[in-house]
Amino acid sequence: MKPEKTTLRAVEGTKDIFGVEMNRFQRIMKTAAAIFGRYGYSAIATPTFEHTALFARGIGEATDIVEKEMYTFTPGSDTITLRPEGTAGVVRAYLQHNMHREQGFVKLWYAGPMFRRERPQKGRQRQFHQIGVEAIGASNAILDAETIRMALDFFDGVGVTGVVTKINTIGCMKPECRPAFREKLRAAIAPRLGELCKTCQGRFERNILRIIDCKNPECQKVRATLPRCDEHLCDECNTHHAAVQEALTAFGVPFEVNPYIVRGLDYYNKTVFEFSHPALGAQDAIGGGGRYDGLVEELGGPVTPAVGFAIGVERTLIAMEALNCCACGTVLHAYGVAVDEDCRKALAGLVIRLRHAGYNVDMDYESRSMKAQMRTADRRGAVLTLILGSDELAAGQVTVRDMREGGGQERIAIADAIDRLGIMCQARETPCGGSAS
Repeated sequence: MKPEKTTLRAVEGTKDIFGVEMNRFQRIMKTAAAIFGRYGYSAIATPTFEHTALFARGIGEATDIVEKEMYTFTPGSDTITLRPEGTAGVVRAYLQHNMHREQGFVKLWYAGPMFRRERPQKGRQRQFHQIGVEAIGASNAILDAETIRMALDFFDGVGVTGVVTKINTIGCMKPECRPAFREKLRAAIAPRLGELCKTCQGRFERNILRIIDCKNPECQKVRATLPRCDEHLCDECNTHHAAVQEALTAFGVPFEVNPYIVRGLDYYNKTVFEFSHPALGAQDAIGGGGRYDGLVEELGGPVTPAVGFAIGVERTLIAMEALNCCACGTVLHAYGVAVDEDCRKALAGLVIRLRHAGYNVDMDYESRSMKAQMRTADRRGAVLTLILGSDELAAGQVTVRDMREGGGQERIAIADAIDRLGIMCQARETPCGGSAS
């Protein structure tokens, strides 16, 4: 007896993106390319997997990502990891290809899948997508503020309104700055360590700053009594923090200073920030970033300041859906409807010529009834239908129907179809309000 066949499904923590969601996904990518390019960023693509040591050194061995969430493999003598984030790979490329010697200051942006072994939930997948930027080689606070302004321009571009910007500073590694604050924090937490969740008790020795941004209500009660990082800064970090706020105000960016933002990666210093949106619920972060002036040096390069951010694509999609943002898929300028097989053959030639002229055109291939073909044209949002019957074929003509309510139709010469299609499509608006052609 043959075993019963089971239906294969996507692996838990992964998902398929198609239809309206894919249209929104594509809008995100197109908007990122346009907005980031406007700010002088060039695109970069790095491998999906890297040597594990890159993430251990770059992100930090005591982080949740490195300790618990990475997908690591050992093929032969190599140990490789599917990338859990994008910054370390970009900095590795910056050094490997001598950008620090040949270009100095660079602005790079990336997009692609990331991988973390997490418990799947709303907006959190084991394979997820990020878009991010890295500005490497300058320490000016204006650059921190510019990256935040650019991220908000991106959210505006995809229609995600209501994003809240929160900023903080976590100081630098001068003895009188973050190291001194850590000791104050340790002294304040030690007597109340038993009140913290198990995760934060483990962080006490390994990564004490992460206790500050824990979402556990009991930990937050303790947090309210703790010293604040922004009140224990060196003069340089104080000046930088003030300059970031001044630039944000000048750029018209509404923001709130939140002393409990620390970010989860060891490479951050000075400015850190997060973007949140209420559509995401309790886990409302939609993106974030900050300054990482020590990462290039940690990975073997010279002392090089840098700042960047990453935005979660899946989380942005959730916000877009909640706000009913336009999907902005590819406009189907025309759909071909043929009465019989001879007409279908002739129509196919016209469809090819229209595609070569730059129009998005499709047709029926299944020999269905005219009624079924018209339903498909309507369902797919075609601007026009091109109807070819035996009378039209004999006369060298095609009937063009405007799919708007009450749009009407007319017969035109097949030879004039390309020019006429352009005129009619320009008279119609796409779902985003732009020209259909």
